[in-house]
Amino acid sequence: MMRSHVAGELRTSHAGTEVTLAGWVHHVRDHKGVVFVDLRDASGTVQVVFHPEEAPEASDVAHRGLDREYCVRITGTVFKRKPGTENPKLATGDVEVHATRLEVLSQSATPPFVIEDDLEADETTRLRYRYLDLRRGVMQQGLRLRHSVTRGIRTFLDARGFVEIQTPTLTRSTPEGARDFLVPSRLQPGSFYALPQSPQLFKQLLMVSGFERYYQIAPCWRDEDLRADRQLEFAQLDLEMSFIDEADVQALTEQLMAELWRDVLGVDLKVPFPRMTYDECMARFGTDKPDVRYDMELTDVAAAFADTKLGIFRRVIDDENGSLLGIGVPRAGEMNHNELRRLEQLAMERGAKGLAWFRLTADGIDSPLARHVTEKEVTALRSALGVSPGDLALVVADQTPVARAVLGALRVHVAEERGLVPEGAWRFLWMTDPPLFEWDPDETRWVSVHHPFTSPQASVEQMTDDPGAVKARAYDLVLNGVELGGGSIRIHRRDVQERVLEALKRDPSEFDFLLEAFSYGPPPHGGIALGIERIAMLVAGRDSIREMIAFPKIQSGGDPLTGAPAPVEDKQLRELGIKVVEP
Repeated sequence: MMRSHVAGELRTSHAGTEVTLAGWVHHVRDHKGVVFVDLRDASGTVQVVFHPEEAPEASDVAHRGLDREYCVRITGTVFKRKPGTENPKLATGDVEVHATRLEVLSQSATPPFVIEDDLEADETTRLRYRYLDLRRGVMQQGLRLRHSVTRGIRTFLDARGFVEIQTPTLTRSTPEGARDFLVPSRLQPGSFYALPQSPQLFKQLLMVSGFERYYQIAPCWRDEDLRADRQLEFAQLDLEMSFIDEADVQALTEQLMAELWRDVLGVDLKVPFPRMTYDECMARFGTDKPDVRYDMELTDVAAAFADTKLGIFRRVIDDENGSLLGIGVPRAGEMNHNELRRLEQLAMERGAKGLAWFRLTADGIDSPLARHVTEKEVTALRSALGVSPGDLALVVADQTPVARAVLGALRVHVAEERGLVPEGAWRFLWMTDPPLFEWDPDETRWVSVHHPFTSPQASVEQMTDDPGAVKARAYDLVLNGVELGGGSIRIHRRDVQERVLEALKRDPSEFDFLLEAFSYGPPPHGGIALGIERIAMLVAGRDSIREMIAFPKIQSGGDPLTGAPAPVEDKQLRELGIKVVEP
């Protein structure tokens, strides 16, 4: 072995022990001829001291030939630090290594940024030199935490009779939802594989195969726009069970989350998690993934303005498809006009025609609409929203879906901006009973809200008569306003699956292998898929899943490190029977 110990393990109990360490030079300080080196490896950092009188040759190399990020091997003796020189910021801060030998394993060019946790480099630079970015302790902690999550998942499911099975990553394109990544076939020119958006069909076939309990940490690909919680390639916990219902899947998932939070964070979660229907989520929070750590629920304030002469309010109140909704923001009456104009802009960016705001004062309200609002209406508004002087009321008048979505987004924005989100709170929630279908005006047809294999809460006839009213046997797990994943009870009857495909105007031949399998005694089954990076992101307290992926993509979909995607040689295209059309 090149080393006898790792840097982060050294404690006062090692005092007097000769050790050999290997790692990277984190800092070099020369103090009157005595050189201090912070040596870093994957386990942590320890201070190494080079005394000229104790090791003149090693000290000379350290003095003249060391710089940040040099890879070195050091031999020396562990000493307890003198009182007053300890470093409480380091786990090894009570000891130091007095070096006797130094070997430079490899030199380093000057890094493009300092390898520190408090890094100020822009993200593109960090990703261009991701191998250096990953040397930072905070990044290593995140990926090790992600490992702890996946290890805990495997331990939990293995103990409950699940079998880990790898499903194909080259499969058939079945467009639904996000775009597929296509892979051309050289052996069958003109035909394409697709990288799976999820292992959905294969896990259902495994249920037909009689495995009953399957899982995998599955790689998935979706060609969609990137956001803080989305990447082109990601991993998900994919599991499926036979002979179960919604409550079985939810109970198992709750037990898994409780065990992960206890083992990784030392936090005891209260189970079962609350349930809230899709309709209730939308009515109360304007989103199907509500953050219930704080209040400010959406409230219908139409009754407060029942006699209003204000045009926009009057038109919405008289429109059966419209809503007049409001939220009360505590202690936000101090917001200045620039901040309030920013809220108006955010509302319009999300599709609203405008935003009405009312700052509550001891004498009434301060608002551009003050002269159009009566004292009676102010009193009714205060009562409806539960606001008082010093608070702020925000009101959106629009078509119901727009009013809900806009006010729901403003609720989250204001809570984060005003510091209204409680620290350290873990509020899990099951969103249940979403619609099975939604109307796509661009394609002029019904599309699946979840996927075409979700079991309906309706008869075959109801699906034909009123598709928009049909609810799905589906459920999403939400934590602090982030959707961790979703699942459903699947269709296992061929006639029901054919009717759903018919309602979606999908060609059943796309799924003939699945329909044929359903002719051979398929069991009732269901499952769930949970985003590994999203779980790890929340557990680690990060804001983006990019921090939980070793080599992520940037907003454009590119990889600054490798330069992907990139053109390929004409020879490769000819072999695949492909010609590139210039945009």
